[in-house]
Amino acid sequence: MPTLRQALADLRAEKDAARDPVATTIMNRATEQLAASPIMESVVKQGDTAPMFARPDLDGETVRLRSVLKDGPAIVSFFRGRW
Repeated sequence: MPTLRQALADLRAEKDAARDPVATTIMNRATEQLAASPIMESVVKQGDTAPMFARPDLDGETVRLRSVLKDGPAIVSFFRGRW
């Protein structure tokens, strides 16, 4: 069974191969610029305590981290909109 890191790398390679190479270049450049910017200093890092928050899920329903944590540890993934 592949590790999560390998599975994500495989998925990225698959999506990159299916996407217009110009779009991939633009996306990669924007990611590199963001990673090099000062904004990264304020990003929550692995091992940090996440702030309690509430956000809508894909169905528009509010999800509260405090409620999710009642069932045990949580993995939180943020993304921009629906692709």
